[in-house]
Amino acid sequence: MDASFSLNYNSVENVPGYEARAAFIVNSASVFKEDVDIVPTIVDDSLSYIPWGGDNQMPFNILDLIEKDETLATCQCFNAEVCYGAGLRYDTCIASAAVKSAVEDFTLDNDLASYFLGVSQDFKHFGFAVSVLILNEDGSRIVRLLRKEACYCRFTPADKHGRISKILYANWRKPLSSRSDIEEIDLLDPASPWRDLQDKLAQKTHCRKFAIVSRIPTVDSTYYPIPYYGALFRGKWYNIKQLIGIAKEAKLKNSAPIKYHIEIGKTYWESIFRAEGITDRRKQQERIVREKQQILDFLTGAENSGKAWFSTFYISPDGKEQHDVVINKIDDSKEGGDWETDIQEAINMICFTMRVHSNLVGSVPGKAQSNNSGSDKRELYTIAQALQKPYHDLLFTVHRIIIRFNKWDNVTVGVPFIQLTTLDEHQDAKQVKLPNSNSDNETDND
Repeated sequence: MDASFSLNYNSVENVPGYEARAAFIVNSASVFKEDVDIVPTIVDDSLSYIPWGGDNQMPFNILDLIEKDETLATCQCFNAEVCYGAGLRYDTCIASAAVKSAVEDFTLDNDLASYFLGVSQDFKHFGFAVSVLILNEDGSRIVRLLRKEACYCRFTPADKHGRISKILYANWRKPLSSRSDIEEIDLLDPASPWRDLQDKLAQKTHCRKFAIVSRIPTVDSTYYPIPYYGALFRGKWYNIKQLIGIAKEAKLKNSAPIKYHIEIGKTYWESIFRAEGITDRRKQQERIVREKQQILDFLTGAENSGKAWFSTFYISPDGKEQHDVVINKIDDSKEGGDWETDIQEAINMICFTMRVHSNLVGSVPGKAQSNNSGSDKRELYTIAQALQKPYHDLLFTVHRIIIRFNKWDNVTVGVPFIQLTTLDEHQDAKQVKLPNSNSDNETDND
């Protein structure tokens, strides 16, 4: 199989006999395959893991959907940057000279800026982040702090007490040939990581590398939390915005309107490949083209008048019907269709789901531009930063353990907020301390 050849499920095709086109698009809701029972995947006799989604590709499918939408990608970047704030700080104002020197050595030896922005990205994308603590040889100090990208982490099955013992880190995008392709990291108990670390060292373990999971609590209890914006993919607005872009491109290139919107679940294509035994990616792409043509032939021609298209479907746990193939006829009676107004509505729905005001990411979509005042934007930005406190509290657990373990007395951790100011203060921005930080107010003139 040619792994470098990617399949193209989305396309715009000519409808035979009409001055019109049809848009094929993959149903974004099919990315969430946790609706079926997930069973552990066995690596060898002593190692197994819980796949992330039915095919273990859910995080990569989510990233692919994000990268295909400009608004969604920008909102995700903005949310991570707001969570980063003014950056992670170890406050040593009232610490001794020796402690200040030790903290400075640690921060110089670890790229905290890259680490904290990375875990902020993981938090906003997947709802959890993985940090790795590395101790010195005698286990007396924590000397390194690393981030393991969440999309490449998998959990081993929990024991009868609900404890997960290991994190497996590997490139799950491709098939793994052996256990040597996987990095195994001992996972500290998420409920009490500090006590678990003390217990492991008291048992004279030779392990000097431990993972800590910072996880956003969710109403369910799955191994991998479903991010809050998953509703965007399960609903229709993501697909609607994708369709608008395809429709506008088709009209600009060919002056032909989109007459049909054909939504096909990814599992439909996979079932065809499985039934016909097609494994080569180039042959799979050829089969996709043939199937699309068969659907287009069905839609046109006098001999097809009155015929019916049969499509399988299932009922999801929330009671909604999930069809493999849905054919929607688009009303193009109005000049330009409804795209001019729908694009603004679709973008606003995405921004709403991502909890980002469109003014804060630099654009107000649509032709009828509106804008907020500077005071309103400052308040919106302040609100956005204030809402990061629960995420910071979850992420600070790792650093509180580091400070306690290394015996850095009178050191606290915090993330100062950036407070935008008015012109009469003669400065662009200033930093203010957090309620959970003991650091003094700082002023930053940009």
